Amino acid sequence: MKVGLIDVDGHHFPNLALMKLSAWHKSQGDIVEWWWGWGQYDRVYMSKVFDDTYTPDIPEPVNAAEIVKGGTGYGMDNRLPDEVEHIYPDYSLYPELTKETAYGFLSRGCPRGCPFCIVADKEGRKSVKVADLSEWWRGQKNIVLMDPNTLACPDHIDLLGQLADSGAWVDINQGADARLLAEDNIAALNRVKLKTIHFAWDMMEQSEAVLRGLELYAKHGTIQDHRRRLVYVLTNYGTTMEENLYRIYTLRDMGYDPYVMIYDKPNAPREVRLLQRWCNNRVIFKAEPDFLRYDPQMG
Repeated sequence: MKVGLIDVDGHHFPNLALMKLSAWHKSQGDIVEWWWGWGQYDRVYMSKVFDDTYTPDIPEPVNAAEIVKGGTGYGMDNRLPDEVEHIYPDYSLYPELTKETAYGFLSRGCPRGCPFCIVADKEGRKSVKVADLSEWWRGQKNIVLMDPNTLACPDHIDLLGQLADSGAWVDINQGADARLLAEDNIAALNRVKLKTIHFAWDMMEQSEAVLRGLELYAKHGTIQDHRRRLVYVLTNYGTTMEENLYRIYTLRDMGYDPYVMIYDKPNAPREVRLLQRWCNNRVIFKAEPDFLRYDPQMG
């Protein structure tokens, strides 16, 4: 077979599904390449993670006998077959992005079911182990862990141990659930080589549990530099400006770096977009610590 691949979202972040499909087809002796407009393909895979708000769809190629679409951008009911899901990814598809970096999941699913998040619908409202690190890491210096909620997995101490034993620098890119922090998993996180650690404080009703976890990490965590302790602050989703500022100021006072995320940014009020600019620009945030005194002309 001659197989073509289309990363509809672009090539700014590796598409893990396409990397696995490429590896599997190559193991079958098939020819695999990025699709282009010349020649004929037996099958073309189109993969899209984001919906049309962020990634407009593209026309289907005409030079393909079969077209297979997948990814959450096309719906929740598509899955890779097990023999493809658990193959070592073809990192050669993204040589500039994957040089000395491995990408993958050790667990899937999340018990939270947050209304703004698709994970529960896509992967289930329970975090379960799906792989050992050796399935998709072979000595690279950096690891990007894409799990939605590692700490919610019953096997998370073992999984964090695998990451620690690798000796690689690890980016837990979906963040750690502050509400699940305890002395034992903080100790396990301390063994992992982390340049930064990410948490989230999405809604006000989470405040007590989030603050308890952040206070515990501040006491027992090895990362003490606020520039390396990031907390995502969701805005434009059921919170007032006063509640947004309360979270930002509280996090700053606790020694964490708040980072504003905007839900439905294209339709967000100007005040929320200014809040994001003020908070996320560290020079401005330090120069003017009071948002009510912030002059948009500063940047």
